[in-house]
Amino acid sequence: MPTNPLKNIPSVHELLDRPPLRKLVDKVSHNVVVTEVRSFLDNLRDDIREATSDVNLPTAADLAERIAQWIVSDQQPRLRPVINATGILLHTGLGRAPLAEAAIQEICAIAEGYASVEVDLESGNRSQRVLTVTKLLCELTGAEAAAVTNNNAGATMLTLAALGTGKEVIVSRGQLVEIGGSYRLPDVMTVSGARLREVGTTNKTRIGDYEDAITEDTAALMRVHTSNFVIEGFTHEASLEELVALGRQHHLPVIDDIGSGALIDFAKYGISDEPVASHSVKLGADVVLFSGDKLLGGPQCGIIAGKSEPIQAITRHPMMRAMRVDKITLAALAATLRLYRDPSVAEESVPLLKLLSTTAENLKNRAERMAPQFAAAPAIESAEVVADAAYLGGGSVPKQRLETWCVALTPAHERVDWLAKMLRTGKQAVFPRVQHDRLWLDLRTVFPKQDIALVEAVQAVGQAKNSEKE
Repeated sequence: MPTNPLKNIPSVHELLDRPPLRKLVDKVSHNVVVTEVRSFLDNLRDDIREATSDVNLPTAADLAERIAQWIVSDQQPRLRPVINATGILLHTGLGRAPLAEAAIQEICAIAEGYASVEVDLESGNRSQRVLTVTKLLCELTGAEAAAVTNNNAGATMLTLAALGTGKEVIVSRGQLVEIGGSYRLPDVMTVSGARLREVGTTNKTRIGDYEDAITEDTAALMRVHTSNFVIEGFTHEASLEELVALGRQHHLPVIDDIGSGALIDFAKYGISDEPVASHSVKLGADVVLFSGDKLLGGPQCGIIAGKSEPIQAITRHPMMRAMRVDKITLAALAATLRLYRDPSVAEESVPLLKLLSTTAENLKNRAERMAPQFAAAPAIESAEVVADAAYLGGGSVPKQRLETWCVALTPAHERVDWLAKMLRTGKQAVFPRVQHDRLWLDLRTVFPKQDIALVEAVQAVGQAKNSEKE
């Protein structure tokens, strides 16, 4: 009668006595290691039961080594710092805008203890947490009032719920956007309780289309910036000035969702057509919605700025509590906004602006200095300095290219996909892009202080490969 292989599996106690796992107990903890060993053995038993042929069990020593490697891998945090070498500055998968040093310092100061989140220190009375940033937002945008939510989708939903529940909000058919993660404006309107009233056509919507759609059931007029796509050719859309004039004529608020949320004009960086929050306020929009973690370069949040009456209605809505931000976000946003009081300081301090303002010549010099070091790595056959185009990303200006310089790597032996994976999963994670069967490291999104770490990451791949062969 054949022996049941399940009986040959070492016990948890026996495995914990083996050197690889004994060392891990000291580094991690006894409870964690025991839990992981039991989980691994449970999976092993399931595999044996499902096997259709004889199973050769590893020795206790081999099994302990395998479990130790599995535990080390499993204990790695999924959220890790990454060098962004993709050339996409506001890479959604990589956290969009990096925070300014001032924002990071403010987070640390506020996070390590208690903070005056909803207390006025002068009077000792209860206060509103959003007051931390409203004065700055009003100063920088020219708005009468402001509020902050967890993201711009939240800001949109809250605004529609507060101003349009049970009634119609008129929007151009050409502005019914879908952005990343299947976020669709019509769906947000439905959830908010407002009813969508589409007007015009995909490529042409005139102010008369809005006017013809206004009824006693109309709650607001809405304009949405189509940041992640462009309609070209035979097109027309009503201007914000026209919408504001029509809204005033019919006593209707105008909501302007500008999306990425610039506080300054990005034309100086070669980026056009991105609306600036202060311009929308100046032109008379009652409510302006935008993100804090894109062009503003702050933490993830949604910003609502505009006239006092609609903002008060929005902040009093019961959904506001579900959308509010914590002390960490408020601290980072306030620190970032303070930098914008002096545009020259913002350009030197906000990482996104610093990356955008770096000259192409600077990028080329860095690429030429680093290329020989990449080429010397065992895993690399060649490294070529190449001019290319980078993009803003984050749903902004999809067709506008930014001049950049890259180092294109050709692997020595393995496929380029293997090299990309080794860089992504290395001790210093690097996220490159694969293009034309080579691995491209785009320096437009790499900070100069990361150059040494980037070279070391590529060299480490070669060292790991040599170790495998030995």
